[in-house]
Order: sequence, then C-alpha cells, then structure tokens
Amino acid sequence: MNNLDEQYKVLLKTILEHGIRKEDRTGTGTQSIFGYTLRHNMQEGFPLLTTKKMAWKQIVTELMWFLRGDTNIEFLHRHGCHIWDGDYKKSGRTDGSLGPIYGKQWRSWTCHTTNRDEEGYFYGTDQMLTLIHELKTNPDSRRLIVSAWNVADLKKMTLPPCHIGFQCYTRKLSIEERYEIFRERIPKYNESDVITNSKLDALRIPKRGLSLMWNQRSCDVFLGIPFNIASYGLLLTILAKEVGMVPDQLIANLGDTHIYSNHVDQVKEQLERPSHQLPTLVVNDRNLGIDYIQIDEIELHNYKSERVIKAPLSN
Repeated sequence: MNNLDEQYKVLLKTILEHGIRKEDRTGTGTQSIFGYTLRHNMQEGFPLLTTKKMAWKQIVTELMWFLRGDTNIEFLHRHGCHIWDGDYKKSGRTDGSLGPIYGKQWRSWTCHTTNRDEEGYFYGTDQMLTLIHELKTNPDSRRLIVSAWNVADLKKMTLPPCHIGFQCYTRKLSIEERYEIFRERIPKYNESDVITNSKLDALRIPKRGLSLMWNQRSCDVFLGIPFNIASYGLLLTILAKEVGMVPDQLIANLGDTHIYSNHVDQVKEQLERPSHQLPTLVVNDRNLGIDYIQIDEIELHNYKSERVIKAPLSN
C-alpha cells in the first residue's frame, strides 16, 4: 500500500475537520492547525504523491539550485522553473537576486562579528560540506544539523525560510538488512555461500541507514508540502549516496499547517482520488559529490499518478 498518499489524505482531512480560520500575510485566509508529523520509510518507494501529478523537474531544479549555493533566479529560469517568480516580483528587486535565502545559508553561512571594535562578517561556513564530513567521521553525532534560519539575514531575504532547517540521524543496519541490499545489487549469486558482515564489507554494501527530519514553520499543505516532501526525499537520497549509506526514514515536523481558502475545492477533489505505487529514484552522479551532480543525472522511474490539479499560489 502507498502509505505516503494515505498519510497525506489524513492530514488534509484533519485540517478540514479541525482547522481554525486564520488570516495571513497574503490576504487569502487559511484553515490551520499547529503541529503535525509525517513519517515515510524510504524503502517503500520514493515519496512523490500519486493522487495528483507532481512537477518533478521543478522539484529537482530547485534543490539543485539550493545545493549550488545559488540565490539568483536566472538559474531557475534557464531550466524552465518559475516557482519563485511571484515572490521575486513582489520584492521589487531587479537584479535577479532573491537575497541570502536557502542556498546561501546552506553553503555559505555568515554572521556578524561579536567584537564591537571590528566590522564585517565571518565567512566560509559551508554547512553541507560540514554535515557530509561529520556523517562520514562521526555518524552517531547529535549535531548533524543544517539551518536556514539566519536571524541576521532574515530582513535581506525575499522570503524568510519556510523550511527552517533539517537534522540527520544514522543507525547501523542489521546483517539481514545488509543482506537484502546485497541481493538487490547482486541478484546473481551462489545461494550456498555464507554471507557474513566481513564479506558484505568487502563488497561495499552499506553499513548504515541515514534518516532526515526537517522542520517547517509555514506549511501550504496543498501546493507546498507535497513539493517539500519530494525535495527532502531527494536530498536524503543524494546525501546517503554521498556518504555510502542507504536512505532510511524521512520525517516532516510541521508548524503552522494550513490549507488556503481558495484550495478547499481542490483538496476535496484530491481526497476522492485513488493512489498508485510509489516510483523509484536513481541518482547517477558518478560519485563526484554534491558540487558536481547535474539535473539530468537524477532519474525517476515508474511514476504513475492521477492528473494535475491546478490551484493559485499565494505570495
């Protein structure tokens, strides 16, 4: 069973039945609840909703933009992605920059000096490379965190981060789990062979599972959350490949979790739709790392979904 679409439907019903009316900065109005968690086992398939067709290329393009440390809208436009156009136009900017948003914070976090006799910034904190290094050298650390919520930079951003940060967690895989990975990767083998951890090590079968949990302060459940789920599922897959682990659990911690008033009819339509088996994802990045991965090296296989449901985006 596709548990992801079913969890998502429960969330939609919960907001419709128990959400309170709230105003918001866009003037649209929402039905909202506060605090909700979604959890997906990545071994059950890639977390891309099937009850409506998702804009997969845009999901990939935006994440690659973040990982480049880029904050200029030109990269998105070059790849046919226009999801940031509304916020950019509303900002009044004309230089293509969206300010120090996600990519800047992930790849080059800066902070003001604390010495009153000095001026300027400290540079050079690449949170993603730090995370990857720690995953490789100290995988049981409780500090495997990347933050986008840089208080000093918030006013400079076109839009403050909705997903404000994420944390990673690893665990040792059992020999049974490693054996299943071995069988998938090496389908032709002698079943009389004794499979040990040492033999699996020699074949470079992963020893650990990697989980990712992200925190989101503002959650547009119809348009945004399905996009965010897939984006962080893709990020988890890329990170796991980078550090020689397998994707494990993907967890969303949602704050102000809402349905916009002009999305209610679309939500009701989606609730009536059947779900399909989740697709699979292949990342063919030649093990060069996050600084070299290209959009066309990310392949989604066997994605079957219901048709698109259009809805207005509130900026």
